[in-house]
Amino acid sequence: MHIMEGFLPHPWWEIWFIIAIPFISYGIYRMSKVTKKIPEALPLLALMGAFVFVLSALKLPSVTGSTSHPTGTGLAAVVVGPGITSVLSLIVLIFQALLLAHGGLTTLGANVFSMGIVGPIAAYAIWVTCKKMRISSSVSVFLAAALGDLLTYIVTSIQLALVFPTSTGFFDAFLRFGSIFAITQIPLAIGEGILAVILFDFLAKYKGQLLATMKVIKLPHSTNTEEATTP
Repeated sequence: MHIMEGFLPHPWWEIWFIIAIPFISYGIYRMSKVTKKIPEALPLLALMGAFVFVLSALKLPSVTGSTSHPTGTGLAAVVVGPGITSVLSLIVLIFQALLLAHGGLTTLGANVFSMGIVGPIAAYAIWVTCKKMRISSSVSVFLAAALGDLLTYIVTSIQLALVFPTSTGFFDAFLRFGSIFAITQIPLAIGEGILAVILFDFLAKYKGQLLATMKVIKLPHSTNTEEATTP
């Protein structure tokens, strides 16, 4: 998914930076608010950042100029909200661009938008919808992580198709990019969903009170009165 350095021409790389800035700004505000109100959440934020870093660094060759890999942002969005996840993704993508040559600095805005903004928002929306429908947490986390991952690649396909349309236009290019991504990404998304369920169940078991304080889960007979954490 990480579009490589220099692959997006002017003015497209600037456009994606401009679009991403408001979301990142809101994410910084959310992170500041949550860490001040719930200081014990800091290690959890660090864990989610590490999870995103490790999963999104497991890259497989895909479309020319890009790669295919899990993202980790779906679970992060469920646990800490999509706003904070956008900031974690920005940090991860900067480190990967500088240390691993994975992605790039000029394409940072585009990569953040697909992996750190759209994917997490979709995952969080799926999680909330599933909770309202009283679907089990395991199924909800799986759907959030897997579908959030897939939507990330749909957005990347759109980004590439806008810049590199075929002779028949944008839609044909979008289908071509998306079809190539799908070969590797569908099984990766399923695997990410399963891994997300395992880690979420682990956190619910050993950090259940913290997750309850952050309004991620409800503990039986919980008397927690902390203010709800919003995305």
